[in-house]
Formats: sequence, structure tokens, C-alpha cells
Amino acid sequence: MNFPFYIAKRYLFSKKSHNAINIISAISVCGVALATLALVCTLSVFNGFQNMVASFFTAFDPEIKITVAEGKTFDANDSRIQKIRSMKDVSVFTETLEENAMVQYKGRQAMAVIKGVQDNFEQLTQIDSILYGNGRFILHDSIVNYCVMGIELVSKLSSGVQFVDPLEVYAPIRNAKVNMGNPAASFNMQYLYSPGVVFVVKQQKYDGSYILTSLDFARKLFHYTTEASAIELKLKPNADVDKVKNEMRQILGSSFVVKDRYEQQADVFRIMEIEKLISYIFLTFILMIACFNVIGSLSMLIIDKKKDVETLRNLGADDKLIARIFLFEGRMISMIGAVIGIVLGLALCYIQQKYGIISLGETQGTFVVDAYPVSVRLSDVLLVFVTVLVVGFLSVWYPVRYLSKRLLLK
Repeated sequence: MNFPFYIAKRYLFSKKSHNAINIISAISVCGVALATLALVCTLSVFNGFQNMVASFFTAFDPEIKITVAEGKTFDANDSRIQKIRSMKDVSVFTETLEENAMVQYKGRQAMAVIKGVQDNFEQLTQIDSILYGNGRFILHDSIVNYCVMGIELVSKLSSGVQFVDPLEVYAPIRNAKVNMGNPAASFNMQYLYSPGVVFVVKQQKYDGSYILTSLDFARKLFHYTTEASAIELKLKPNADVDKVKNEMRQILGSSFVVKDRYEQQADVFRIMEIEKLISYIFLTFILMIACFNVIGSLSMLIIDKKKDVETLRNLGADDKLIARIFLFEGRMISMIGAVIGIVLGLALCYIQQKYGIISLGETQGTFVVDAYPVSVRLSDVLLVFVTVLVVGFLSVWYPVRYLSKRLLLK
């Protein structure tokens, strides 16, 4: 066994001549353990929020979305787009068209995003999981076109989930000048009817402005023929998303942009990653402060073991070997604190995940979830473990070398 490690282990677990040293050593371990526990729990909570947000997006956003690099629309009959349609890994292929319009219901007005989709949109996303009402998801029949609105937009218009009177949709006539004498003549107006359902994504971007309707209605309203603003795709169950995405980029070239589900919401996830990183940095500083307790414990141990050091020197030990003994002592305190903190952190995350003991607020149903969501990732646990060891080892290296020279003078 390594001699300095053996002596350090004896010093750590044996009783000291002064009981205060044992107490300070225990406090040092607890300080490192608490900082480690805070790191594990905080990073896991951020992971939980990321997974929760991702679950909301998956009910509305497609698995892969293709848009044009410049401009708003492109010809859906483009030969490159048709190659994408015939790819073996593509399960559902649908054209969509999004444009802004003004909607009005019984005198109440609001700006909305009209999203025209094809009839296979139900197969593309899990739209049924976010629908509320007594009706069903339908875009059109042989007589009229229907609209499925976000719940917040329904509240703005005060139309109710199932309205009887038609929704008026106004869009400026494309490539036409505004007639100042009769401005109403510069707008195209169409009617949409209620199918008896609304969607609730629990994201203001969608719930407050989006209206789903048929693609033919959207093209008629905005004076398009075969144009689309996006191609939305669902892949087969065993398809490799990254591989298929790269193949599509090679086929389409630089004229189109191909994004997976997370890239479509890159801004949201980037903000959450930045918040997670800032929290990690602040908690690492707290860990560094906790490591000062280790330095105090080692300084008192060095003074307490002066006689042992004299004996070791008489046996031929040099200052370098003696310093290594106390370095191992500090590293063992950091290691034990890291292990205890990780174990307790994982236990607390499990309890929170299973029972939700820490709630977000007292009012039931005010938030999307009642308790803090938790998701433990192995990469984060390893990051925390390495961080604690590195910070703990570096924080005791210089102080031990300095103290061993000043306090253990021959």
C-alpha cells in the first residue's frame, strides 16, 4: 500500500488528541457533501424542466421540419422536395403554409397565425393529446372549412370552445396596393367554422396566436397555388433522426433548412442551458468556499501531528513525503464528501420524482406541474463528481504545501 495514503487514512479515521479536530473534519465532509448534493439536485431539476418543455413541443411540432433558407415560401412541387417524399425512412409527409392574418368574432379582433395543413396532420403529430372539447379534429368538409384555435386566442375573442357564428379571417391581397378610398377592398375575407375543439400546448407562442385549418383554405386566403412555407415530416419508428437529417441536407442543398424537433425550439433550450450553466458555476463557487473548511481541518491536524512528523523525519522521511500525507488527507475528505453528497442527492431526486414533496406553489393547478420536475442524467452526475474532486484537490494543494513548511519547521 502507498505509505502516505496509509498514514493519511489512519489520521482521518483515528481519534485525535483534540476532539475539536474530529468535529472540524466531520464539518468539512458535511460541507463538501451539501455542496455536492446541491449540484446534483439543481442540475437534475433543470433537466426535468427541459424534458417537460420538450414534451409540450412534441405534441405540436413535427419530428423534422424543412423551410426555405431565404424568403417565406417555396414551390412544394420542387423536384428536390419530391425526392424527400420518396425517402424510405419518411412515414408521414405533409405540406404546411403559415401566414399572419386578422381574425374577428362578433366585433372582437386579434392577430393570428393561420397554419394551413393537409388532412394527414393528425398522423404527423400527437394533436389528439392536446385537444379539448366535445367535437373532433376536422379541417374541412364538402361545404365549409373549420379552424382549431389555441385556448388563449379563444379567450381573446370570447368565442367559446364551440361557436355557432363563423370566424371572419382577413388577409391583405398579395402584391396589391392598398386602396385608400376603400381599404376593405384591399383585403381578402373568408369564413371559418368551429369543429368543437381547441388545442392547449401550454405555450403562449401557440395557444395565443395559432389557428389550424386546411391547406387549401390557407392557399386561397393568401392567394397561393402550390406554394408552402414548410414541409413537416414524421419518420418511421426505427429511423436515425440525425442520419436522415444529414441525407436530406445533402439532397436539398443550401437553399433549404432542415431542423429536428429540438432545433426548431433552439432559443428556448439555449436559454435553459445557459441558466443551467450559470447555476453550475455559482454552486461551484459555493463548493470552493466549503473547501476552506478542509484547509482549516488540515492546518489543525498538522499542528496536532508535529510529534509524529518528527518521528517520520527521524526514520528518513523528507518534507515532500510528509506533505503528501496531508494532501491525501484533504483529498480523502473531498472524496468522501463527494460520494456522500451524490448518494444523498440521488436519493432526494428519487423521492422528489416519485412523491413530489417540494411543490411549486400553494395554489393547485396554477402551474403546468404541481412539483419540481426532476430528471437525473449520468453525464451530470459524473460532471459533479469530477468537479468536486478537482476543486477539492486544487484547494488543498497549495495551502498544505505552505502550511507543512511553516508549521513543521525542523
